Amino acid sequence: MNVRSILRAAESASVVDRPAGVVAGVVRRVLGRSWLDKVLRGSWLGHPVHPLLVAVPIGAWLSAALFDYAGERRPARQLVALGLAATPPTVLVGLADFGELNAEQRRVGLLHASANLVSTGFFLNSYLCRLRRRHTAGVVWSSFGLLALGVGGALGGHLSYAQGAGVHRWTVQEAP
Repeated sequence: MNVRSILRAAESASVVDRPAGVVAGVVRRVLGRSWLDKVLRGSWLGHPVHPLLVAVPIGAWLSAALFDYAGERRPARQLVALGLAATPPTVLVGLADFGELNAEQRRVGLLHASANLVSTGFFLNSYLCRLRRRHTAGVVWSSFGLLALGVGGALGGHLSYAQGAGVHRWTVQEAP
């Protein structure tokens, strides 16, 4: 089984339909078609905001790994913290997009979010270890975090590029 077939299999993971439907329903009820929904989903920009924001935690955590490799503990710890700080707004705009997905996209989206939640948990553990001067344990947790982040990123890429989530959303201009 190759990576592409694994990603395609995520589209068929009907076991997540119920929780994915609940999340999408809550998002639609909370945001509706409000100005906040349009801001979070990126109508002012002409495309979703989530792909832009994901660069911050991903970049911070990958950079932290480079500083770890170079033996620079303080900047590595600071970058892990930056990635954690950037995660809530990234999740928020991702959730706003989630409410607009079809059933197959929601399946992949929920798996994407789950992998990234696991990754964030690993990075939080890494940061706490680093605060306690357990640097080696922090590096190990960051390594697990990067692995889970890669899985989440692959699923997010599949959602965007193979499934077209958010593509051509604003071909007709929406008012902000």
